Amino acid sequence: MDVPSPGSIIVLDWHRCKDSKEYFNKILHKKRRRQFGLLESPMMSPLAAVDTIQYKIFLSGKSGVGKTTVVARLAGVNVPNVHYETIGIETTVVYWPVKIQDSGRVLFFRLQFWDCGDNALRRFDHMLPFCKEDLDAVFLLFSFTDRSSFEDLPNQICKWMGPSLDGIVKLVVGTKFDLFMHRDVAERDVRAFRSSWVLPLLRVGGEVSDCLGDVALLLDCLCENLWHQDCLRAAAQKDQPQTEPDTGL
Repeated sequence: MDVPSPGSIIVLDWHRCKDSKEYFNKILHKKRRRQFGLLESPMMSPLAAVDTIQYKIFLSGKSGVGKTTVVARLAGVNVPNVHYETIGIETTVVYWPVKIQDSGRVLFFRLQFWDCGDNALRRFDHMLPFCKEDLDAVFLLFSFTDRSSFEDLPNQICKWMGPSLDGIVKLVVGTKFDLFMHRDVAERDVRAFRSSWVLPLLRVGGEVSDCLGDVALLLDCLCENLWHQDCLRAAAQKDQPQTEPDTGL
């Protein structure tokens, strides 16, 4: 997987810049994150209309690593304090505005996160193929408080390798990074993993916050890799030789 260097394609931390306020205000309501349904989208004025591009992201990881909490964090919604196994499939839509470095073009990324319970995936064979259909990215999760989830990462990654999955963006996300007293994965382990696997690895805490700064790093990284993958795909299609149409003569 070709991984772009951070900030080489999009403006990182754009939410801190003055020219971003008009766009980020559209995903906020009374200084809190606005919740969007499947058919809703940010409403921009005609003079500031921007293109919206849609992506589907699947969360992979063993039960209890924090898949539901990660989605809640990215969407700015609260989650129960007590862990519960996700029943079936839950989808959540998150909008995130991005500014492209070279052109200065602004885009709204419509990110639809798919969270499926571990037990449901094991019980129903059709669920994983359904989740993989038209998939653009996968979050490979482990918990800093569960060493077995970290040691299982190579197995997780291998499940998402292969010719049919090459075009899928893969990000490794370590959860519960803020629970220092319960940490079971050391920083040297993370460095060793990074030297073995050329994949972005990001850390998130357990608490959910409305603050854009708490999610900007993860969402910017995701959007940058998705846009990069789209550009590579478009360039590959452009380079393909054009075949002459079959006229039947």
